[in-house]
Amino acid sequence: MTRRANLAVVGATGAVGEVLLGLLSLRQDVWGEVRLIASPRSAGRTPVVRGEPVEVVPLAEEAFEGIDVAVFAVPAEVAAQWAPIAAAKGVVVVDDSAAFRTAEDVPLVVPEVNAAALRLRARGIVASPASTTLAMIAAVGALHAEYGLARLVVASYQAASGEGRIGEAALREQTALVAGTEVGRQTGDLRAVIAEHGPFAGPLALNAVPWTGFLMDGGWSSEEVGIRDEARKVLGLPALKVSATCVRIPVVRTHALAVHAVFEREVTQEHAQQILRDAPGVVLYDDPAAGEFPTPNDVVGTDPVWVGRVRRALDEPAALDLFLCGDNLRKGAALNLLQIAELVAGELTLEQEGDAL
Repeated sequence: MTRRANLAVVGATGAVGEVLLGLLSLRQDVWGEVRLIASPRSAGRTPVVRGEPVEVVPLAEEAFEGIDVAVFAVPAEVAAQWAPIAAAKGVVVVDDSAAFRTAEDVPLVVPEVNAAALRLRARGIVASPASTTLAMIAAVGALHAEYGLARLVVASYQAASGEGRIGEAALREQTALVAGTEVGRQTGDLRAVIAEHGPFAGPLALNAVPWTGFLMDGGWSSEEVGIRDEARKVLGLPALKVSATCVRIPVVRTHALAVHAVFEREVTQEHAQQILRDAPGVVLYDDPAAGEFPTPNDVVGTDPVWVGRVRRALDEPAALDLFLCGDNLRKGAALNLLQIAELVAGELTLEQEGDAL
């Protein structure tokens, strides 16, 4: 007789955790117990999971007793401390933070692209890419499988909620400050009204801020370097040439990307569109003549990556230009975590059935 795997959600009361709990009620139920874990200040809350209230317990070693899979939706420093503790207790950890993404002995998994890497988890930890990478990688991966990817040039237009609840709150506060004003017509008038930038490098309302993450060598931001490292690892292309520029825009939720992808073979618009139409986790929405292409507000709250404006590059027969949108809290975080966790649960169930035989 087999049992269902028990799941822990670490960071259950955060922005990603909240979306993940909602997804648990929408997807096929493969879980036994679902245990909610958060910081001590959030302990005692009772979110609804699968139609029933579940009390949040504080993050502690004993919280992982009897758990088979734990998804971590917490800051990197918390994951770095607690994921190894959970893994040492035999729990398979699926982590959303940057703590383990570049570790050689931790697989970085997007189920639509490299699900097989899931089994190579020597440390009992699986990492999920950042939300910006996840907004493009299923589509780019499908094209790579057909044409062979040689180079990527990416410009991301990232939502305020990429900075969590504080980012969304800051954007709404800034928007309220400029509503009904004439701000935006003179140099410096926006900064005069919005003196406090919140988590952003400059005023975000009525503006675009070309910075996300922290400073790295050569003037690159950590998120720009992250797109390069994560794309290489997920696609299995360690020498892939990638250049990224990350921009924060005044959108509450859903990242958008303009991608220039250069391949090893000549491409056609029609064939590329068919590949994207058939790709798992991707929706092709591409009819500019009818005004049909994805925008962040059209895509928010949906699971797939949406792709439009698919064009063969004017001067490169082996290159495509395309525009993508993905909800940064769904496929960009919670959904990918849950998809990985479900694959692990299926694997563990198969192992139990084998033992029973």
